[in-house]
Amino acid sequence: MRTVLMVAEKPSLAQSIAKILSKGTCTSRKGLNGACSVHEYAGSFQGQPVRFRMTSVCGHVMSLDFTGRYQTRGCDVVVLWLDCDKEGENICFEVLDAIQPVMNKGNVKDQTVFRAKFSSITDTDIWNAMNHLGKPNQNEALSVDARQELDLRIGCAFTRFQTKYFQGKYGNLDSSLISFGPCQTPTLGFCVERHDKIQSFKPETYWVLQAKVFKGKDNPLTLDWDRVRVFDREVGQMFLNLAKTSGEARVESVSKKEKSKQRPQALNTVEMLRVASSALGMGPQHTMQTAERLYTQGYISYPRTETTHYPENFDLKGALKQQINCPMWAEEVKALLSDGINRPRKGTDAGDHPPITPMRAASEGEVGSDGWRLYEYITRHFIATVSQDCKFLQTTVDFVIGTEAFSCTGKTLISPGYTVVMPWQGIALEEAMPACERGDIFTVDEMKLVERQTSPPDYLTEAELITLMEKHGIGTDASIPVHINNICQRNYVTVESGRKLKPTNLGVVLVHGYYKTDAELVLPTIRSAVEKQLNLIAVGKANYQQVLQHTLDIFKRKFHYFVDSITSMDELMEVSFSPIAASGKPLSRCGKCHRFMKYIQAKPCRLHCSHCDETYSLPQNGAIKLYKELRCPLDDFELVLWTSGARGKSYPLCPYCFSHPPFRDMKKGMGCNECTHPSCQHSLNSLGIGQCVECENGVLVLDPTSGPKWRMACNKCNVVVHFFEHAHKVQVATESCDACEASLVAVDFNKTRTPLPAGETQHAGCVFCDPVFQDLVELKHATMRHAMHRGGGARRGGRGRGRGRRGNPKKPKDKMAALAAYFV
Repeated sequence: MRTVLMVAEKPSLAQSIAKILSKGTCTSRKGLNGACSVHEYAGSFQGQPVRFRMTSVCGHVMSLDFTGRYQTRGCDVVVLWLDCDKEGENICFEVLDAIQPVMNKGNVKDQTVFRAKFSSITDTDIWNAMNHLGKPNQNEALSVDARQELDLRIGCAFTRFQTKYFQGKYGNLDSSLISFGPCQTPTLGFCVERHDKIQSFKPETYWVLQAKVFKGKDNPLTLDWDRVRVFDREVGQMFLNLAKTSGEARVESVSKKEKSKQRPQALNTVEMLRVASSALGMGPQHTMQTAERLYTQGYISYPRTETTHYPENFDLKGALKQQINCPMWAEEVKALLSDGINRPRKGTDAGDHPPITPMRAASEGEVGSDGWRLYEYITRHFIATVSQDCKFLQTTVDFVIGTEAFSCTGKTLISPGYTVVMPWQGIALEEAMPACERGDIFTVDEMKLVERQTSPPDYLTEAELITLMEKHGIGTDASIPVHINNICQRNYVTVESGRKLKPTNLGVVLVHGYYKTDAELVLPTIRSAVEKQLNLIAVGKANYQQVLQHTLDIFKRKFHYFVDSITSMDELMEVSFSPIAASGKPLSRCGKCHRFMKYIQAKPCRLHCSHCDETYSLPQNGAIKLYKELRCPLDDFELVLWTSGARGKSYPLCPYCFSHPPFRDMKKGMGCNECTHPSCQHSLNSLGIGQCVECENGVLVLDPTSGPKWRMACNKCNVVVHFFEHAHKVQVATESCDACEASLVAVDFNKTRTPLPAGETQHAGCVFCDPVFQDLVELKHATMRHAMHRGGGARRGGRGRGRGRRGNPKKPKDKMAALAAYFV
């Protein structure tokens, strides 16, 4: 029997699709990687009985070095159920590169690779996709390859150069990475452009003629001056005097007109992001993550779409019927189904996916708070698209007072239409206009000249920035949230109240520096042109290699010019930031000149010797303090202690060794707890006890600063083992345990608080195997403020002892299991 392998983009999608296609009869098991399950069932494919095997990827395939037992062997046909956008198309070919070499070789004329196109996880859509399989689109995949390569190569070149240049000169640059991105930088440019307008704004004074009139016992009406405003007070005073010659206001005309407020077009990604930011207070990145979760759970259709037009065969009634039992809009839905739905307004068909639509009913308990808020908006928007327009009567009355013309406008609701489900867009309740006709006379209640000032624009909101990015072709509907999130994480802008984006000093200086050196680096024009070329690749109208090479040639020349002109940006940096030599506070002595180096706390934290003009990296996201004025035996630098807090972990390090590994088996970013120095009292060889109970390569190392609450911590992961509280001294012995090869530990307890039997104060044994020590050990996980950024790749897993033994000590099976039971 032939085997059909089907691959989805996420494990949850694979499970949902398999359940639908197998009608609930599939069997499931965990895959060899432990993350992606495999779902199997029997069925038919192209009229033949086959065995279906459904699994998934976990994102992009980053390498192809799987061993034989991990490869998908023995399949005859593959059906790709990746997300139906350009990124999904790209992953299709990554999957094919990995599995085609090990597929069964059939008839060369037979098609063995199929692509399923779907927009929602519903029975109808999944079966329709299975019955109309196509082929993966290589042009779309190539356009993604081109975008990724361009962004990576351009971004890396500029980012590395300006990060190394400016972090080496200025100490209070509070950013670990001074990044550049072909999309990220123009995105920042929009924010700084608005900031500059605010800073350069000069308010102007103007005057407005304000009149209030009444008739009989009616409430006074405030009229709008037809001239709107004047910028000369004397001219304004002249118009006031002319108007005051008459104490009455004559009605010149009364017009009544029925108007409508159009229902919204169908919802696409950009509009969803705008509304989520402005109305729901949800950032674009968080919104997309929430929408993708709703999609994979089957509550909404695919959330990445540029289309605002429903196809003619879209089952609008079917989608509407799914909402008939939700108490929040059940009445409106029943009325629409009874009276007949209104065809949605004609929008734009981008040829990708249908608009974002609710596919089945949900509740807050099922999708969570943020999920429900987004789902509620999507559902209300959908119902509004098939509702009637909002209709109202607009009445305008024109007045003349002396020589000046005024008017007043009022609205009266005729039919609320779609605003019943989107009440925030409803017509505001206004006082009814008094009954009047041409020639009627009103009494002037008040007439005055009001002084006002023009006001500056506000900072860009996320919603406004999204609009600008869409208008100028910066990013795609999928990548726009990523670019906005990047400029926030890079400390280029801060998100203020109302989701407003205020540029930081660093963000402003960078953009101004780009303008001084090469304005095209920050303007949207070049990136917009590149996006058009990438889209041409996707539709087969441009050559991948030619577009790639042409764009790289342009940015290569721009990069060389930027490097040559960096002093222009540096002049701006000098005004805003302090030189590195003037930053920080004295902490530890340099091993070369023996003068105090300064500790710079601004990200990335580091040590700088102004005498040697050298800067030394430090581990991030923790506190740094001097370590007992002890020195490294290799280079004479004073050691410092890194700690992540009282409930975290800590270890000493040599600032020089941290950046310049002294041994071949060490890499950058290693502390003394990973140093393989054979005799140093601070090294792994002196303080290492045994292999970590959880990770494969880690070694549990005694923390000599932790007394009297002694502990050992893994030098790779965040496992911390507490032991021997109130002991005077804990030392790692040179002898090893015969059972597990862990180093023995000698403990000297307080005489009045010793836990040892018979009041003994001293004992030596294995932490894991010794019955005396067994109850004195507790495994915990360190509390980390952030993930540790230690640099480097895999580190040395074991420790060598004085007797010449190398490699990892064994895990004592029973004792490790007992120790793991204390996990908290």
